[in-house]
Parts: sequence; structure tokens; C-alpha cells
Amino acid sequence: MHEKNKLSEIEIREMTIDDLGKVFHLGEELFTSEFSSSMYRTWDEYEITTLFNSDTELCLVAELEGELVGFALGTTVEKNHSSWKYGYLVWIGVRPGLQKGGAGHFLFKEIRSRMVSQGVRMIVIDTDADNEAGIRFFEKQGFGNTQKHVYMTLNLSKPQGKRRKNKK
Repeated sequence: MHEKNKLSEIEIREMTIDDLGKVFHLGEELFTSEFSSSMYRTWDEYEITTLFNSDTELCLVAELEGELVGFALGTTVEKNHSSWKYGYLVWIGVRPGLQKGGAGHFLFKEIRSRMVSQGVRMIVIDTDADNEAGIRFFEKQGFGNTQKHVYMTLNLSKPQGKRRKNKK
């Protein structure tokens, strides 16, 4: 019963300029190379401020007892020659130790509602294929049609050995 009371105390609201630093630092804690060694997008202040400046109503935070415990950052995309408007949930994160506590669900529920009111017909997310917890979370939110993509990286900080020449 106590846990259910905690869930009802989670407040979802639009991110304000005062939240930018807290969101950035929580994202730094969550989205590290240990989280995903092959992240094709990096967590940086430029992306947060760009989303905040262009899609403020799709930048949300979760608070518990006045403390920021999570965030969701999204945007919408309209393609030329398409009647569909897409929502893109770019980032969602919840403070370690509080994950599976409902904040992520409430953040997604609110961003989904806001996207629907903006005319979005489909929400797209992406995550690493090995992010099993993330995939389970999104499946619980109703996502399906999981596709595996290939992203290749070249770590330039590692010395490169001699390249083999093709023999004919």
C-alpha cells in the first residue's frame, strides 16, 4: 500500500529553464558508454536545449517529493508528401533506484497524450538492441514491431593495426 501512495505522489510537469541543469546531470548519469558502448547519439547539452527551445511542451520532468527523478524529451516530425505526423520520443530516463517505480510510465503517458493532441498518429522510439530493460518498458507501453538496425562504430582512440590488402 505504501508503494501505491508513492506512485500517486509523482508529479509530471513541463520542464522549465531551471530544470535544464538537473535533467542534463541525470542524463549524464544514465546515458554513459557503460549503458551503451555503441550509442550512435550522444547525451549532450545541445540536444536538450534544442528540444527545449523547439518543443517545450514535449519536454517533461517527473518529480517525487519536490525532487526531479525523471524526464522525457520528445519532438514531432512531419514528412513531405505524407499526411502522417510522427512523434519521436528522443530520451526518457528515471533516476537509478527509482526505475520500475512508475515515473517512466507516467512520463510516457503524458508525452503520448500531448503528442495525440498535436495530431501525432505514430510514436517512434529507438534503443539499443541489447537494452533489454528498455525494450520491456516500451513493450509494456504498447510498442511493437521491433526492428533491429545495424549501427557501426569506429573507435578512433584505439590504435589501428595494419590493414590487410585483398589478395587476388
